[in-house]
Amino acid sequence: MLPLDPQADTGRRAWGMDCPNCDDRRGWRYLLSNTGSLLHLQCPACHHVWSHETHFGATRRAP
Repeated sequence: MLPLDPQADTGRRAWGMDCPNCDDRRGWRYLLSNTGSLLHLQCPACHHVWSHETHFGATRRAP
């Protein structure tokens, strides 16, 4: 199991995404950072880190 990222803060959460690693359905994830609409998340249960594209708001441009 990965350690909890130092950027993980219970005050910064993302809601409504299930963990792709452990299928935890707690309802919230640590929001580590974002780049436009791309979120970088960590599961509070298994500490898995992944990215999720929301396609909402300020989307990123293709290089």
